[in-house]
Amino acid sequence: MATTPDPHIMFDNLAADLASQGAHKSKLFTMSCLKDARGKAFVGLRDGELVVRLGRDTAEHAAASKIRGAHIFQPRVGSDWQDWICIPPTSQAEWSRYASAALAVPR
Repeated sequence: MATTPDPHIMFDNLAADLASQGAHKSKLFTMSCLKDARGKAFVGLRDGELVVRLGRDTAEHAAASKIRGAHIFQPRVGSDWQDWICIPPTSQAEWSRYASAALAVPR
């Protein structure tokens, strides 16, 4: 049975992969995140899930929401961030695709 790589290592790999496009590691409140060259967060890591800002009306958002275990990001009860989708660690093979898509979405 295959094991799921550590989400923090996967997140660090994403940061390294996207650095050439101006992405850098930072914090969004208490969540580790990646910000674009303008300082806008587009990806985060929370509770082992990749949190991506795809924009609620995009094809990428619709596709990500169909991943088993994916859900709208809710940083606290009653506060849904509709543009953000959480992708579970069991779908790490998709993380790079959605992180790149999130970087491309205008903020």
